[in-house]
Amino acid sequence: MSIYSTPISTLDGQPNALSSLEGKVTLVVNVASKCGLTPQYEQLEQLQKNYASRGFSVIGVPCNQFLGQEPGTAEEIATFCSSTYGVTFPLTEKIEVNGDNRHPLYESLTPVVDEEGVNGDIRWNFEKFLVGRDGSVIARFHPKTAPDASDVIAAIESAL
Repeated sequence: MSIYSTPISTLDGQPNALSSLEGKVTLVVNVASKCGLTPQYEQLEQLQKNYASRGFSVIGVPCNQFLGQEPGTAEEIATFCSSTYGVTFPLTEKIEVNGDNRHPLYESLTPVVDEEGVNGDIRWNFEKFLVGRDGSVIARFHPKTAPDASDVIAAIESAL
């Protein structure tokens, strides 16, 4: 099943945040504003700029499940992302990625195995999933894997 049909709202409350990305290669990333990995926003935005014209998009999925590192309101998150990192890629509503209230998007993503052979629960903020144009998950990357790491770039290039 295509993840692009999964219902999830944009950060500003518009429905179907993923449907506008259908047919693109997408990097889905659970994000947080107060994490040691938050500077990855810079690299994510650079990927957006480098590959958007080729049918690629990053989508950030705010989550507050890891030590409360995304405590803000939708407006605070949007302001932080745009003013601190110049983020232009779409952001979804804040959701839960693990546990009993795990969002259906992450029900689809978490069975995928990463480069270390790990699947299941999201380990931390900035875990990345590369999704193909058809909505199938191509790859999963550890939170500490930089968005511009050679294996991430190679996977994006191959999918485009």
